[in-house]
Amino acid sequence: MSTPLIIRGAATPQDIAAVVAVLSTLGGTNPEGAAPVQVWGHAARQVGAGIRPGPGAWARSALPR
Repeated sequence: MSTPLIIRGAATPQDIAAVVAVLSTLGGTNPEGAAPVQVWGHAARQVGAGIRPGPGAWARSALPR
């Protein structure tokens, strides 16, 4: 990790610690106790290619995709 560079102002060690604390809470990792996200039932999976015109299209419009 590189050393933070302060361009302007006179930041105290407490100021830098506050910024580091805020940025560390924005981490992208999954916490140990959290359940993994289940995407199998997500609404985006239910989006189909659409109904194509043709023989039997009326029946396909009522069937689950």
